[in-house]
Amino acid sequence: MAEAGVASETRDAPAPAASNVPDERLAIRLWLRMLACTTRIEQDIRRRLREEFSTTLPRFDVLAQLDRAPEGLTMSGLSARLMVSAGNITGLVARLADEGLVERAPHPEDGRAQVVRMTAEGQRVFGQMTPAHASWVAEMFEGLSDTEAQALHNALGRLKDHLERPS
Repeated sequence: MAEAGVASETRDAPAPAASNVPDERLAIRLWLRMLACTTRIEQDIRRRLREEFSTTLPRFDVLAQLDRAPEGLTMSGLSARLMVSAGNITGLVARLADEGLVERAPHPEDGRAQVVRMTAEGQRVFGQMTPAHASWVAEMFEGLSDTEAQALHNALGRLKDHLERPS
């Protein structure tokens, strides 16, 4: 279903330029639409994790990253993957370790670093959350056809690649 005002925005928008650079007004509208969608999705996932699993999105994200790296991750590797500071990760990992969901061990080659791994209990808890999380995300994208979802995925992939290029 179209949002209020979308039809007039589309009619009033200037024709796209022949180049790959969208006009500034379109770029700003696109950025704001992406931000609104991302914010709504994140808020809903945060609420559902809190209500159904008594956990937070940052805790889920740490477990998800560790699930993808069974050999473990250093604290700096974990913070890089989550795109947050190491300071933010330290307290979170400490609480997860206190609850028996992760374990920390000295890095075998760097005595200053620690390797964080998910425990069997962490795997069990994360395994309970992942099917629910996947269904919530799928539910949020039900408004798009498979073709639209694939086109959006492809377009965002191109944007991500462009943003990651050295300037």
